[in-house]
Amino acid sequence: MTNMIQNAKDQAAALAMAAYKAAAADGTLPEAEVKTAPVEIPKDTANGDYTTTFALAAAKALGKPPRVIAQALLDHMNLAGTYFTSAEIAGPGFLNFRLGDQWYAGVMNAVETEKDVYGTNDSLKGQKIMVEFVSANPTGPMHMGNARGGVLGDTLASVLTACGADVSREFYVNDAGHQIDKFARSIEVRYLQLINGEDSIAFPEDGYQGEDIKELAEAYYDEHGDSLLNVSEQERQDALAQFGLSVNLPRMKTDLERYKIHYDTWFYESTLHESGYVAETVDLLTEKGWTYEKDGALWLKTAEILRDHFRKQGKKEADIEKLDLKDDVLRRANGFYTYFAADIAYHRNKFAVRGFDKVINIWGADHHGHVARLKGALDALGLNGSERLDIVLMQLVKLLRDGEVVRMSKRTGKAISLHDLLDEVSVDAARWYFNAKPDTQMEFDLGLAVREDSENPIYYVEYAHARICSLLRALETDGVTVPETADLGLLSGEAEKALIKQIAQYCEEIKLAARDYDPSHINRCLQELAACFHRFYTACRIRGEEPRVAAARLKLADDTRMVLKNGLKLIGVDAPEKM
Repeated sequence: MTNMIQNAKDQAAALAMAAYKAAAADGTLPEAEVKTAPVEIPKDTANGDYTTTFALAAAKALGKPPRVIAQALLDHMNLAGTYFTSAEIAGPGFLNFRLGDQWYAGVMNAVETEKDVYGTNDSLKGQKIMVEFVSANPTGPMHMGNARGGVLGDTLASVLTACGADVSREFYVNDAGHQIDKFARSIEVRYLQLINGEDSIAFPEDGYQGEDIKELAEAYYDEHGDSLLNVSEQERQDALAQFGLSVNLPRMKTDLERYKIHYDTWFYESTLHESGYVAETVDLLTEKGWTYEKDGALWLKTAEILRDHFRKQGKKEADIEKLDLKDDVLRRANGFYTYFAADIAYHRNKFAVRGFDKVINIWGADHHGHVARLKGALDALGLNGSERLDIVLMQLVKLLRDGEVVRMSKRTGKAISLHDLLDEVSVDAARWYFNAKPDTQMEFDLGLAVREDSENPIYYVEYAHARICSLLRALETDGVTVPETADLGLLSGEAEKALIKQIAQYCEEIKLAARDYDPSHINRCLQELAACFHRFYTACRIRGEEPRVAAARLKLADDTRMVLKNGLKLIGVDAPEKM
């Protein structure tokens, strides 16, 4: 797809190189090995829209002052038929280029030709990528961290798809191991208390205390009575765990569907154990010499693996020693495999069995210590986890209401869940706000999220789209529709040019969002696009304007509408036509 910003950069670089070759050919500049210098958009575009450091970079090779080289380039540069109307020297030898009508028209033509795929590219074409996100324990309701991770993962998957990747969304269901044992025991005690009285059995100190556990015990009792009272403890716990999962998992799926998140795969941890894949993975690590036995348990030589990894990165031995690296248990003395062993097997499955080129996990920042260990284990298996597994660590969420911290749900008296949140604010508002830069702690203000004014960014952006739709409807009643063609050269005002530039920037922001694993690039781009449109709409009249000018401006307004719609769709937010 067309990226007019990249096209302009490529053309400016080619013009500088062609000018150098022409200057070298006639002897104005000496012949030398000269590389193409990068072209950038300067922060202040008053002196030009694009700039290159070609003359500065070539000064040493050519043995001449940068400004002398820059002047020679200008004298040998032909801008006829290009995106640029002029070029000039600035500062110590920068070459600045000014955009002309051809470039601005090219941006609008790209939007109108490509429509709902405008902004997409094929930079990741051929790559098979998994994004695993949320993967909340199915032992209770999803919390604010899950709400944030859900949007970040879902939107990142959309961004990677927009860059041509074959993307799969996955939820890893932790339906085995210690937390399920604790879940089962917690329900069991509440169940027995229902039958025999609350004082009949003490609730475990590390049990799940929530009201939802009591509700599960009550639901099982209402349906099955005291049928589990006289069976073995193991049979009772297995039955209650399965019942709890049968209730909680559909609830999680319902909440996520409501949140506009749809997974390609729900992968169950239990299948790894039942199939013997965890044992096979641990045996493979043993075969490769990466395990040892101690105190009846089987250990992974994590410290040795990580030391090798850090040495390859160039870390000094003294610095490595300061890290206090430790080994990890893979199989306990009782014969049960640890969560870490299952996690290694799960990620081995992603690469070795399902053939993903890249795996991206969205994790809470409290998991940062697990990142290097998991990558190292995959390296030890020969799967190149250091390069193929990427972890996005997201910071905590602070929930506010009109500036005041909110800690509890009025309904349950516990931390507010995703379900509670979506009862208070719209799904669109939740998705917008949680699609914030992952590595920064975010504040979600419930009061701001429901405000209908320009202070609320999601309202501001959606209103821009609705405003354009309203304009198009109003003009249609006058018999005026968006023209097939228009004289785009008439769009010469600053507000018009700024709006077109921001439309072009949308393509760049998708690339940056994919590169940085930070889909909040799209939010910021859409906010600025909405702001540019509102300024344009204030400065540039459409209704009642001279017909040729009105036609060009109407076309620009409609192009803006299409890009706003594309961007909102990318982050899973509606583009309303009325507000």
